Amino acid sequence: MPDVAAGAGGADDQLVAPVNSINYYSSIAREMGGERPAASSVRLFMMPGTNHCAGGQGPNTFDRMRVIEQWVEQGQAPERIPATHSTNGVVDRTRPLCPYPQVAKYKGSGSIDDAGSFVCAVP
Repeated sequence: MPDVAAGAGGADDQLVAPVNSINYYSSIAREMGGERPAASSVRLFMMPGTNHCAGGQGPNTFDRMRVIEQWVEQGQAPERIPATHSTNGVVDRTRPLCPYPQVAKYKGSGSIDDAGSFVCAVP
């Protein structure tokens, strides 16, 4: 079983500055010899528009345990994580969470509230 860690940070977090999550991840990657070697056991997924762990206008709900189980038990590292935002219990937005340094980039067509309208890309 591989040792893995996947972290998700709210990009609108009021308690932990988002850059601190990025700096922490970057320090781990440096110690492991760079982002490519680190990606085999640690990844950071920033959640745009999300407060501290949840809340806000961004996609802040996803099956955290399933992501970890697939990585640890089946060796399938997450390339992107489907996430949702709900209002009054109704899903009104989906987006992919992308492994840092990638971000969800709009393809240029389709609904901006549909994850299918986005790709993960380096800005």
